[in-house]
Amino acid sequence: MALLSSSPSLSITSPNYRYYPSRRLCLYPITATHVVAPHLIDKSSLIISETSSEDQLWAAACLRVRSFHEFKPSTFGIQDHKRYLAEREFEALKERIAGKRTGFNRVSCLNATLPLSQLLSLFDDDLGPQCKFRENGEDRVVVGTLDVNQCTNLPDEISGKKPEGIEGQFARGYLSNVCVAKELHRNGLGYDIIAKSKAVAQKWGITDLYVHVAVNNEPAKQLYMKSGFVYENDEPAWQARFLDRPRRLLLWLGLPGNQNW
Repeated sequence: MALLSSSPSLSITSPNYRYYPSRRLCLYPITATHVVAPHLIDKSSLIISETSSEDQLWAAACLRVRSFHEFKPSTFGIQDHKRYLAEREFEALKERIAGKRTGFNRVSCLNATLPLSQLLSLFDDDLGPQCKFRENGEDRVVVGTLDVNQCTNLPDEISGKKPEGIEGQFARGYLSNVCVAKELHRNGLGYDIIAKSKAVAQKWGITDLYVHVAVNNEPAKQLYMKSGFVYENDEPAWQARFLDRPRRLLLWLGLPGNQNW
Protein backbone atom coordinates (compact mmCIF):
# COMPACT_ATOMS: atom_id res chain seq x y z
CA MET A 1 0.00 0.00 0.00
CA ALA A 2 1.36 3.46 -0.82
CA LEU A 3 2.13 6.10 1.73
CA LEU A 4 -1.03 7.64 3.15
CA SER A 5 0.04 11.22 3.36
CA SER A 6 -0.52 14.80 2.53
CA SER A 7 2.50 16.97 1.88
CA PRO A 8 5.32 17.22 4.42
CA SER A 9 5.76 20.62 6.03
CA LEU A 10 9.47 20.65 5.27
CA SER A 11 11.46 20.32 2.11
CA ILE A 12 15.05 19.79 3.15
CA THR A 13 18.05 17.84 2.05
CA SER A 14 17.93 14.12 1.32
CA PRO A 15 20.35 11.61 -0.18
CA ASN A 16 18.00 11.79 -3.18
CA TYR A 17 17.64 15.41 -4.29
CA ARG A 18 18.04 17.90 -7.08
CA TYR A 19 19.22 21.41 -6.40
CA TYR A 20 17.84 24.41 -8.25
CA PRO A 21 19.21 27.90 -7.47
CA SER A 22 16.65 30.02 -5.56
CA ARG A 23 14.40 26.99 -5.00
CA ARG A 24 13.89 24.60 -2.15
CA LEU A 25 15.72 21.30 -1.98
CA CYS A 26 13.03 18.89 -3.12
CA LEU A 27 12.48 15.35 -1.92
CA TYR A 28 11.12 12.47 -3.91
CA PRO A 29 8.10 10.90 -2.17
CA ILE A 30 7.83 7.22 -1.39
CA THR A 31 5.73 5.53 -4.06
CA ALA A 32 3.60 2.44 -4.43
CA THR A 33 6.66 0.34 -5.22
CA HIS A 34 7.63 0.55 -1.54
CA VAL A 35 4.98 -1.83 -0.25
CA VAL A 36 5.45 -3.68 3.02
CA ALA A 37 3.34 -6.68 4.02
CA PRO A 38 0.82 -5.40 6.61
CA HIS A 39 0.63 -6.68 10.17
CA LEU A 40 -2.72 -6.98 11.92
CA ILE A 41 -2.81 -5.29 15.31
CA ASP A 42 -4.96 -5.29 18.43
CA LYS A 43 -6.52 -1.82 18.41
CA SER A 44 -7.91 -2.12 21.93
CA SER A 45 -4.71 -0.49 23.21
CA LEU A 46 -4.63 2.20 20.51
CA ILE A 47 -4.64 5.79 21.79
CA ILE A 48 -5.25 8.77 19.46
CA SER A 49 -4.74 12.14 21.09
CA GLU A 50 -3.33 15.64 20.77
CA THR A 51 0.06 16.20 22.34
CA SER A 52 2.59 18.88 23.18
CA SER A 53 4.92 16.47 25.00
CA GLU A 54 8.41 16.88 23.58
CA ASP A 55 9.11 13.15 23.83
CA GLN A 56 6.01 12.35 21.79
CA LEU A 57 6.65 15.18 19.31
CA TRP A 58 10.14 13.80 18.73
CA ALA A 59 8.70 10.33 18.08
CA ALA A 60 6.21 11.86 15.61
CA ALA A 61 9.02 13.73 13.85
CA CYS A 62 10.95 10.47 13.48
CA LEU A 63 7.91 8.72 11.99
CA ARG A 64 7.50 11.55 9.47
CA VAL A 65 11.13 11.30 8.37
CA ARG A 66 10.77 7.53 8.10
CA SER A 67 7.57 7.89 6.06
CA PHE A 68 8.21 10.89 3.82
CA HIS A 69 11.83 10.27 2.81
CA GLU A 70 13.50 7.39 1.04
CA PHE A 71 17.09 6.52 1.90
CA LYS A 72 19.57 4.25 0.18
CA PRO A 73 21.00 1.84 2.77
CA SER A 74 24.50 2.36 1.37
CA THR A 75 24.38 6.13 1.84
CA PHE A 76 27.30 7.44 3.92
CA GLY A 77 26.26 8.86 7.29
CA ILE A 78 22.64 7.88 6.82
CA GLN A 79 21.81 7.77 10.54
CA ASP A 80 23.25 11.24 11.11
CA HIS A 81 21.26 12.52 8.17
CA LYS A 82 18.02 10.98 9.45
CA ARG A 83 18.60 12.60 12.82
CA TYR A 84 19.24 15.95 11.16
CA LEU A 85 15.93 15.72 9.29
CA ALA A 86 14.10 14.68 12.46
CA GLU A 87 15.60 17.59 14.41
CA ARG A 88 14.46 20.03 11.72
CA GLU A 89 10.90 18.68 11.75
CA PHE A 90 10.88 18.53 15.58
CA GLU A 91 11.86 22.18 15.94
CA ALA A 92 9.44 23.30 13.22
CA LEU A 93 6.62 21.32 14.82
CA LYS A 94 7.27 22.88 18.23
CA GLU A 95 7.26 26.35 16.68
CA ARG A 96 3.98 25.75 14.88
CA ILE A 97 2.29 24.43 18.02
CA ALA A 98 3.64 27.38 20.03
CA GLY A 99 2.18 29.83 17.49
CA LYS A 100 5.57 31.12 16.35
CA ARG A 101 5.00 30.47 12.64
CA THR A 102 3.34 33.27 10.67
CA GLY A 103 -0.01 32.38 9.11
CA PHE A 104 -1.00 29.65 11.57
CA ASN A 105 -3.71 30.58 14.08
CA ARG A 106 -3.48 27.23 15.82
CA VAL A 107 -1.72 23.91 15.17
CA SER A 108 -2.09 20.60 16.96
CA CYS A 109 -0.10 17.41 16.51
CA LEU A 110 -2.39 14.39 16.63
CA ASN A 111 -0.76 10.99 17.16
CA ALA A 112 -1.92 7.39 17.14
CA THR A 113 0.15 5.28 19.55
CA LEU A 114 0.48 1.63 20.52
CA PRO A 115 2.43 -0.13 23.29
CA LEU A 116 5.97 -1.03 22.24
CA SER A 117 5.44 -4.55 23.60
CA GLN A 118 2.67 -5.20 21.04
CA LEU A 119 4.84 -4.10 18.12
CA LEU A 120 7.86 -6.12 19.22
CA SER A 121 5.71 -9.23 19.13
CA LEU A 122 4.77 -8.50 15.51
CA PHE A 123 8.09 -7.73 13.86
CA ASP A 124 11.71 -6.86 14.52
CA ASP A 125 12.21 -3.48 12.86
CA ASP A 126 13.41 0.06 13.50
CA LEU A 127 9.87 1.43 14.00
CA GLY A 128 9.90 0.81 17.76
CA PRO A 129 13.40 2.09 18.53
CA GLN A 130 13.00 5.16 16.31
CA CYS A 131 9.47 6.26 17.16
CA LYS A 132 9.00 5.34 20.80
CA PHE A 133 8.40 7.55 23.83
CA ARG A 134 7.66 6.88 27.48
CA GLU A 135 4.40 7.89 29.10
CA ASN A 136 3.02 6.95 32.51
CA GLY A 137 5.73 4.33 32.93
CA GLU A 138 4.95 2.61 29.60
CA ASP A 139 6.95 2.57 26.37
CA ARG A 140 4.65 3.47 23.47
CA VAL A 141 5.27 4.01 19.75
CA VAL A 142 3.83 6.66 17.44
CA VAL A 143 2.36 4.65 14.54
CA GLY A 144 0.35 7.44 12.89
CA THR A 145 0.52 11.20 12.95
CA LEU A 146 -0.92 14.36 11.40
CA ASP A 147 -1.21 18.08 12.06
CA VAL A 148 -4.49 19.95 12.31
CA ASN A 149 -3.91 23.54 11.17
CA GLN A 150 -6.32 26.41 11.73
CA CYS A 151 -5.22 28.94 9.12
CA THR A 152 -6.17 30.58 5.83
CA ASN A 153 -3.70 28.51 3.80
CA LEU A 154 -0.58 26.32 3.97
CA PRO A 155 2.73 27.52 2.47
CA ASP A 156 3.33 26.46 -1.15
CA GLU A 157 -0.14 24.91 -1.45
CA ILE A 158 -3.32 25.91 -3.26
CA SER A 159 -5.75 27.52 -0.84
CA GLY A 160 -9.28 26.52 0.02
CA LYS A 161 -12.08 28.91 -0.93
CA LYS A 162 -14.47 28.10 1.92
CA PRO A 163 -15.69 29.76 4.02
CA GLU A 164 -15.69 33.18 2.38
CA GLY A 165 -15.17 36.52 4.07
CA ILE A 166 -13.97 37.07 7.61
CA GLU A 167 -14.87 33.51 8.62
CA GLY A 168 -12.04 32.28 6.44
CA GLN A 169 -9.61 33.66 9.02
CA PHE A 170 -10.67 31.22 11.74
CA ALA A 171 -13.14 28.64 10.35
CA ARG A 172 -10.85 27.12 7.68
CA GLY A 173 -8.53 24.26 8.56
CA TYR A 174 -6.04 21.95 6.85
CA LEU A 175 -4.65 18.53 7.60
CA SER A 176 -0.95 18.08 6.87
CA ASN A 177 1.88 15.59 7.46
CA VAL A 178 -0.57 12.69 7.44
CA CYS A 179 1.20 9.35 7.65
CA VAL A 180 0.86 5.84 9.06
CA ALA A 181 3.77 3.45 9.64
CA LYS A 182 4.06 1.44 6.44
CA GLU A 183 4.07 -1.91 8.29
CA LEU A 184 0.66 -1.10 9.80
CA HIS A 185 -1.25 -0.07 6.69
CA ARG A 186 -4.62 -1.80 6.15
CA ASN A 187 -5.46 -1.70 9.83
CA GLY A 188 -7.75 1.32 9.46
CA LEU A 189 -5.36 3.59 11.36
CA GLY A 190 -5.62 6.29 8.68
CA TYR A 191 -9.40 6.39 9.04
CA ASP A 192 -9.14 6.43 12.84
CA ILE A 193 -6.74 9.34 13.04
CA ILE A 194 -8.65 11.38 10.44
CA ALA A 195 -11.90 10.78 12.35
CA LYS A 196 -10.22 12.15 15.47
CA SER A 197 -8.89 15.15 13.51
CA LYS A 198 -12.45 16.04 12.49
CA ALA A 199 -13.46 16.17 16.15
CA VAL A 200 -10.49 18.40 17.01
CA ALA A 201 -11.25 20.74 14.09
CA GLN A 202 -14.91 20.96 15.03
CA LYS A 203 -13.96 21.76 18.65
CA TRP A 204 -11.93 24.72 17.33
CA GLY A 205 -14.89 26.04 15.35
CA ILE A 206 -13.56 24.95 11.96
CA THR A 207 -16.38 24.43 9.47
CA ASP A 208 -14.34 23.74 6.31
CA LEU A 209 -11.51 21.21 6.46
CA TYR A 210 -9.03 20.68 3.61
CA VAL A 211 -6.26 18.29 2.69
CA HIS A 212 -3.80 18.23 -0.23
CA VAL A 213 -2.94 14.96 -1.94
CA ALA A 214 -0.76 14.06 -4.92
CA VAL A 215 -2.80 13.18 -8.01
CA ASN A 216 -0.96 9.85 -8.34
CA ASN A 217 -1.42 8.79 -4.71
CA GLU A 218 -4.48 6.58 -5.17
CA PRO A 219 -4.49 4.97 -1.68
CA ALA A 220 -4.41 8.41 -0.02
CA LYS A 221 -7.18 9.73 -2.28
CA GLN A 222 -9.33 6.71 -1.41
CA LEU A 223 -8.65 7.23 2.29
CA TYR A 224 -9.71 10.88 2.23
CA MET A 225 -12.73 10.39 -0.03
CA LYS A 226 -14.00 7.48 2.05
CA SER A 227 -13.58 9.80 5.04
CA GLY A 228 -15.94 12.30 3.40
CA PHE A 229 -13.62 14.63 1.49
CA VAL A 230 -14.58 15.71 -2.04
CA TYR A 231 -12.65 17.37 -4.86
CA GLU A 232 -12.53 21.19 -4.88
CA ASN A 233 -9.51 22.24 -6.94
CA ASP A 234 -6.17 21.11 -8.33
CA GLU A 235 -2.70 22.60 -8.48
CA PRO A 236 -1.54 24.30 -11.72
CA ALA A 237 0.97 22.17 -13.60
CA TRP A 238 3.49 25.04 -13.66
CA GLN A 239 3.47 25.29 -9.87
CA ALA A 240 4.09 21.56 -9.46
CA ARG A 241 6.97 21.76 -11.95
CA PHE A 242 8.44 24.78 -10.17
CA LEU A 243 8.35 22.94 -6.83
CA ASP A 244 9.58 19.72 -8.52
CA ARG A 245 6.84 17.52 -7.11
CA PRO A 246 3.73 15.63 -8.26
CA ARG A 247 0.71 17.84 -8.91
CA ARG A 248 -1.68 18.11 -5.95
CA LEU A 249 -5.42 17.95 -5.59
CA LEU A 250 -7.25 19.99 -2.97
CA LEU A 251 -10.00 18.05 -1.19
CA TRP A 252 -12.70 19.63 0.99
CA LEU A 253 -14.86 18.41 3.85
CA GLY A 254 -17.73 20.33 5.44
CA LEU A 255 -17.96 19.77 9.18
CA PRO A 256 -21.15 19.90 11.28
CA GLY A 257 -22.07 23.55 11.77
CA ASN A 258 -21.29 24.29 8.11
CA GLN A 259 -24.40 25.53 6.29
CA ASN A 260 -23.45 23.38 3.29
CA TRP A 261 -22.97 20.19 5.36
